[in-house]
Amino acid sequence: MSVLVITGTGTEVGKTVVVAALAALAVADGRRVAVLKPAQTGIADGEPGDLAEVARLAGPVTTRELRRYPEPLAPATAARRSGQPTVHPADVAAAAVELDATHDLVLVEGAGGLLVRFDEAGSTIADAAWALNAPVLVVAQAGLGTLNTTALTAEALLRRGLESVGVVVGRWPAEPDLASLSNLVDLPEAAGAPLLGVLPDGAAALGRAEFTEAARAGLSPWFGGTFDPEEFTASHSCRPEQ
Repeated sequence: MSVLVITGTGTEVGKTVVVAALAALAVADGRRVAVLKPAQTGIADGEPGDLAEVARLAGPVTTRELRRYPEPLAPATAARRSGQPTVHPADVAAAAVELDATHDLVLVEGAGGLLVRFDEAGSTIADAAWALNAPVLVVAQAGLGTLNTTALTAEALLRRGLESVGVVVGRWPAEPDLASLSNLVDLPEAAGAPLLGVLPDGAAALGRAEFTEAARAGLSPWFGGTFDPEEFTASHSCRPEQ
């Protein structure tokens, strides 16, 4: 795949860190990487946003941001309140195709969840993925509630005819609770796709070299990593009380 869309099951699930991890492994393998952020919200002009974080962690990548809105709201709402233009799927597709012509991998990071509105017509990152005919990687949280939000995201992808390549847990806790441990087994079923990685919470605080090591350990060989879902699940197995 040369273009991959990354969406979350909601906010604060570790989506940007997953994008950075994907980019870091591709850069380490000598690939030319571009990261596209259609809409950044909650960040004022001149402040570092998600793309700055990706570049800090992954190294030399091309970054492009189409719109930036100061209030931390859904892009369509933030655009309306700020009086700025919205982002349309055609804008996202055009930017991704342009970047794809000069890069080996283009990562398109959505805002929040799959169906967050980008414009007044209700367009979403799912529409951009459809326009690009690009596969989608889902980033989910670890704990209670993730099976429902992951299943809803998977169902929305299926209804739109979009390919879901798998699910990654973006913020695995240092001390996982019962729900997190149990969800390792159930997430692939909820996602209708394989578990392709688990990244530790706090990975963004690592230096670039250490982050790349964490990315390689936490992502599937599909992305250049060494993560083995069966091995990880077995080592974190949650056995019923006797």
